[in-house]
Amino acid sequence: MKKLIVMLLCIFLLAGCTEASNTKKVSVTAGHEMRVHFIDVGQGDSIFIESPNGKTMLVDGGVKGAGQKVVSYLKELGVNKLDIVVATHPDADHIGGLIPVLNSIDIGQFYDSGKVHTSQTFEEMLTLIDTKNIPYNVPKTGDRITFDDDINVKVLNANENATDNNDASIVLKLAYGNVSFLLTADAGVALEKEMMQDDVNATILKAGHHGSNTSSSAEFIQKVHPEVAILSYGEGNKYGHPHAEVVERLQAIGSEIYATAEAGTVIVSTDGVNYEVNSKEWSGTIASSPTAPPTTSATVEIVNKDLIEEIVGIKNNGNEAVSLKDWQLISIEGHQVFNFPNVTLQPGKTMYVTSGSNAREGQNYLKWTKKQIWLNDGDAAQLRNAKGDIVSELD
Repeated sequence: MKKLIVMLLCIFLLAGCTEASNTKKVSVTAGHEMRVHFIDVGQGDSIFIESPNGKTMLVDGGVKGAGQKVVSYLKELGVNKLDIVVATHPDADHIGGLIPVLNSIDIGQFYDSGKVHTSQTFEEMLTLIDTKNIPYNVPKTGDRITFDDDINVKVLNANENATDNNDASIVLKLAYGNVSFLLTADAGVALEKEMMQDDVNATILKAGHHGSNTSSSAEFIQKVHPEVAILSYGEGNKYGHPHAEVVERLQAIGSEIYATAEAGTVIVSTDGVNYEVNSKEWSGTIASSPTAPPTTSATVEIVNKDLIEEIVGIKNNGNEAVSLKDWQLISIEGHQVFNFPNVTLQPGKTMYVTSGSNAREGQNYLKWTKKQIWLNDGDAAQLRNAKGDIVSELD
C-alpha cells in the first residue's frame, strides 16, 4: 500500500509539474494578442503597435500629407492616446505625418533620434512637442524602452551624432514570447554590419529604406532570417523601390513578402507563439522606374544638387534667355517650395539656389532660406515653370 501511495504521489507531482509548465507557457501570451499595423502611407514608414495589455506605440508617421490618414486610422481603432511615439530619424517621409498626430492625439512619451535638422518639418515637430509639454527622450544603442511588461523592446541603433540622417535611425527589436519584430527604419548596409554584433534574428522584418539596395545586404538578411518581410513604399515611386536584389535575397531564404503599396495596410497579429498576417502576399512585381517627366522648357534643367553645401544649380542650355519669374524649385520629400523672383537666366549660364546656414545671394546666387532643405537622403529636386509643368528633376 505504501508503495502504491508513493507511486500515486509521484504521478500527482509529475502531473502538477506538467500543468505548471503548460501554465507558464500560456502566461507568456496571457491570452492576449499583440498587433502590429504597417500603415500604408505611400513612400514612407508608419508602424502602429498594440500591446497585449492595451499599450500603444507609433513608430514614424510618413510624409506630412499622410499624417491625417494615420490619425484617421488610429481614431477608427478607438485610439485617443499613444503611450509612446518614436521618430526614427528626421527625414520628412518618416516624421512629416507626426505633425498631424501631435496636433490630434495625446502622447505620453516621445522618443527621437536626437539628430539635429533645421528643416521646417523637423522644427515644427519639436515646437509642438515643447508646446504640449510631451516628455522627450533620445535613446542610446542598447537601451530598453519600457512599453509593456510582456514585450521586450530593445534599441539596436540610435546615433544623434551621425553625419547622415539615415545613419541616425532608431532601430527597434520587439519580442513577444517567441515572435519578434525588427523595425530598421532607413538603416543602411554599414549600420546593418554593426548591428549584426547583436541578436538581429527576427520573425518579422520591416525591410530598411523601403526596400532599397542601400539596405538589406545579403549578409544581414541571412542573419535576420525573417519568416516574413514587410516592404513599406509608394506605388510607382521614382526610386524604383523595392529593388530587385533585395527581393531576391528575401525570396532566397524563403521569406513571405508583403508590400503596403500593393496590399495597403499590413497587420500582423500574434499571441507570442503563433502569428497571422492579415494581408495578401506580394505578387512579385518589381516597381518600375517612372518615365521621364514631360518637359516644356527642355533648355533649362537642374544640373547639380550639393546636399552638404545646400546649393542647387540650374542651367540654361539653350540659345535664348529664359525668365524664371513664378517658376518653382521644390524639395519633394520635404514639400518645401522656393518661388523664383523676377530673374532671367541667360544662355549657357547657371543660377544657384542656396539654403542652409551658408545661404547667400548676389550675382548668380539666390537665397532660399537659412534652414536646411536638402539634408534628406534621396530627396529629389523638382523644377516647375510658371504654368506648373515639370521642367526638370534630379534625385
